[in-house]
Amino acid sequence: MKYIKFFEELNNRDVPLVGGKNASIGEMFQELVPVGIKVPDGFAITSDAYWYLLESGNIKDQIRELLVNVDYTEMDVLRNRCSKIRELIFSTPLPQDLKDEIFQAYDKLSQRYGMTEADVAVRSSATAEDLPDASFAGQQDTYLSVKGKTDLVHYIKSCFASLFTHRATSYRAGKNFDHFKVALSVGVQKMVRSDKSAAGVMFSIDTETGFKDAVFITSSWGLGENVVGGTVNPDEFYVFKPTLEQGKKPIIKRKLGTKDVKMVYSPAGSDKPTMNVRTTHHEMETFSITDEDVLTLARYAIDIEKHYTKEAGEYRPMDMEWAKDGQSGEIFIVQARPETVQSQKSKHGAKIEKFRFKNPIDNDREVVLRGMAIGTKMGSGKIRIINNIEQMNTFKEGEILVTDNTDPDWEPVMKKAAAVITNRGGRTCHAAIVAREIGVPTIVGAHGATEVLYTDMEATVSCSEGEEGYVYAGIHEYEVETISLEHLGETKTKIYMNVGDPAKAFGFSFIPNSGVGLARMEHIVLHQIVAHPLALLDLQNDKTIYNQDDVVKLIHGYDNPKDFFIKKIAEGMGMIAAAFYPNPVIVRTSDFKSNEYRNMISGEYYEPQEENPMLGYRGASRYYSEQYRTAFEWECQALAMVRDDMGLTNMKIMIPFLRTPEEGKKVLEIMRRNGLESGKNGLEIYVMCELPVNIILADEFLKIFDGYSIGSNDLTQLTLGVDRDGDLVSHIFDERNPAMLEMFKQAIQACKRHGKYCGICGQAPSDYPEIAEFLVQQGISSISLNPDSVVMTWERIEQLEKKLKSTN
Repeated sequence: MKYIKFFEELNNRDVPLVGGKNASIGEMFQELVPVGIKVPDGFAITSDAYWYLLESGNIKDQIRELLVNVDYTEMDVLRNRCSKIRELIFSTPLPQDLKDEIFQAYDKLSQRYGMTEADVAVRSSATAEDLPDASFAGQQDTYLSVKGKTDLVHYIKSCFASLFTHRATSYRAGKNFDHFKVALSVGVQKMVRSDKSAAGVMFSIDTETGFKDAVFITSSWGLGENVVGGTVNPDEFYVFKPTLEQGKKPIIKRKLGTKDVKMVYSPAGSDKPTMNVRTTHHEMETFSITDEDVLTLARYAIDIEKHYTKEAGEYRPMDMEWAKDGQSGEIFIVQARPETVQSQKSKHGAKIEKFRFKNPIDNDREVVLRGMAIGTKMGSGKIRIINNIEQMNTFKEGEILVTDNTDPDWEPVMKKAAAVITNRGGRTCHAAIVAREIGVPTIVGAHGATEVLYTDMEATVSCSEGEEGYVYAGIHEYEVETISLEHLGETKTKIYMNVGDPAKAFGFSFIPNSGVGLARMEHIVLHQIVAHPLALLDLQNDKTIYNQDDVVKLIHGYDNPKDFFIKKIAEGMGMIAAAFYPNPVIVRTSDFKSNEYRNMISGEYYEPQEENPMLGYRGASRYYSEQYRTAFEWECQALAMVRDDMGLTNMKIMIPFLRTPEEGKKVLEIMRRNGLESGKNGLEIYVMCELPVNIILADEFLKIFDGYSIGSNDLTQLTLGVDRDGDLVSHIFDERNPAMLEMFKQAIQACKRHGKYCGICGQAPSDYPEIAEFLVQQGISSISLNPDSVVMTWERIEQLEKKLKSTN
């Protein structure tokens, strides 16, 4: 056949003939199906057919005339011209010999599936699409669940015409592509019945930070167009590649999406082949795919990335669409294209770009809305609400675009925006991909944005604070700092980081480091668990609890309260351990005080009222108490899951506020019974050295533990007898006090006597360069710092070590 190529005949060298999308499907069909990756069969109508159609209708010159002297920033004019071009293409009949070939190929595909008329997806595939530096995401049209020859011809012509949507025309102009050197091929691919199951998008790289070792998967019920188009807030999953390849099951994050609608086949005789219907409460409250599905998809992503990287001769992260067949249970990859944002950033040298407020402490900065952050930038300006695309011409350069959902039609106006905010959408929708590519800070899935915000309201959008994006009322000054990392050398003293928020871990991992000296569990307990652990324990034991409805909502998507608690802890700690793998990550077990636990849901019913919680029911003494022991056992099981199931054996454990060696033995026994034993699979268990007794009886503690991490905050407070939060005596609180320097020195010397690890994870080295220098001189193993002080302290330690070496 002259104008038809089945996927089995195509590969990535055929982009000029069948476009990026079809060439890539052919590549997978030839190279990856034989190794176990499932790809639906189909065929491509070549770009030659597109030129043949234009020539048969003698419309090429008419199209050229309509594009003469067009101002691509004038949306109304561009939309009008493009509409006329599409009408020209759509009204031109397909030449009979081309139509005959299409019908012949469709019959052949239907026969392969044992059907009279196969249900197919009809996808546009432009010859300048899915390139490593230009995604063209969503610029041309796709039609799902097409069945029968009449509808097939209709939608093929619709695809040809979609080469000249105003969004695609504007995009090509912005990328300097000649409109008449770009042609359109059409892919006809057997549908996967994900209308009866789930579908989504996945990347073989973290889309926001460029972290290479994670697969990011989004999923929702029904056909995948809702995820691609940003109509739903999907489920999200992260899988850690290195230990997945070792045979482990490292799902390091699960996030339940709202998934309020799903796309299904329309009833026979309907005007459109698909429609959206409301999901049930059960579907909204349940993950749309299983853990095993997640792991299967991640394995597919790794294999696809490896193949395309080998073929390209350079690192090539991938953007893939997938679908699960509700009839067979099989998972298929329906598209794969190069990721176009983070992969390009990696070519520009080792540097970090940090956006931050000029006044970091501003109590008047009011958060009016939250959503999912796309990118890491900030933007400010006046809000403009646009409810439909016809209002685009009202938008002014530098305003903040707020709308229900930005599909690729909005790309021209997004280029002019200081920021974009939408009610709906997920991190992998077309609009999010375009937002990253053009570099505009965007918040998607900000429920109620078009109602809470209003036109001409001044606001500041921040995507620089982790995975959650914030809309602040008013204009707030911000700055950007570009930090070059290429000049940093090796240091004998290990430079670790203090990390508490798993959502920031991938980004922090790009700062030079030797690992994490303090991974705080409190952030996960407070923001992910939310309910008091004992409330979850009672609910697990079928007891009625206060605020029961609120607690039940928290555990949607998980089997039971115990499963929720263990997996949430494991996901949070696993995310941090994965970000810094294979470097050590020292996890401090939970160290809330009773007054802090009281602030959790149902907390007031489980916690005592203490006069001085700082010195009360906290740390190790809580772990072995009759009241709390089972909750601590769950915590241990979560950490064992990180090490054993996820394979993240770089995770170490640290016990806080340990008052006596006898307490230590009790805690170690509980840990041992729950899969955490010093020396087993390389596990080391440390003590947070934060009490004077830890130094006075250091030899006793170090007989049973693997080392110390000095907690300078509490150690200073308890050595100097100063409440660190007390205003009247705060001037006495100073880690530079000679008594504190002696404490630090004795702790380091004790660890050296026993040949064990000694680090520091308190605030002191971040605040005072002289303390960092003192610790280096004493021979401390590591210094753990807040991320914002790592580079500066690294430089200082590097210089100090050179100085010490030259004087010895």
